[in-house]
Amino acid sequence: MEFASFLAGEKWSDHPSCTHPLLGQLARQVNDSLSDGDRQQLVPLIPSVVGRTGDDTTWLTLPVAVAAWAIEEVPEETQRVLAAGLLCAERLCVEAGADLDGTRQRARAALERMPSAVEWVQRLSISTHVSARGFTSRSAPTMIRAAADGIVASEAPDAAERLCALLEAAIDTCPLSVEVAGAPEAPASWGLAPQSDSAGA
Repeated sequence: MEFASFLAGEKWSDHPSCTHPLLGQLARQVNDSLSDGDRQQLVPLIPSVVGRTGDDTTWLTLPVAVAAWAIEEVPEETQRVLAAGLLCAERLCVEAGADLDGTRQRARAALERMPSAVEWVQRLSISTHVSARGFTSRSAPTMIRAAADGIVASEAPDAAERLCALLEAAIDTCPLSVEVAGAPEAPASWGLAPQSDSAGA
């Protein structure tokens, strides 16, 4: 994210304004979860996050896309967290109407693949009636964090590749809303170091 701030012509920061906060959170988390060697896989993705500031719907569409991608890749405990978030998102999409119907369907399809996780949420009577503001401030960041942490916790031999694929899926979901004219490509020789997410989630 610091290199993204450079490419965007911003002040050097790991929280640049050229990238949606949720996408930035995931990028930092993926970066910090990879070894020095695996981290170099992120270099070609750096220019892709520049200008991905999204829109008002991104606070719903991005966590749904991330959770839907990851829910079958993570341990059972994490599946439950993601299922709870997807149920909240599904309700908010219904309230939002036709504009978010595609996101609602994506959430529903993911939930239908994980009936045991949904049953667990329902059995504990966990409330899925979350306000849009509450989802933005708490649920969405939690879903992002849980998805990446869950892939790490799975200890899959290809966890690094899965983390990179998760980030690519998130990038594809976040609209490119700012054109950055003449932004250079990230040099292949750039090394990436772990970054702490000081924003918290």
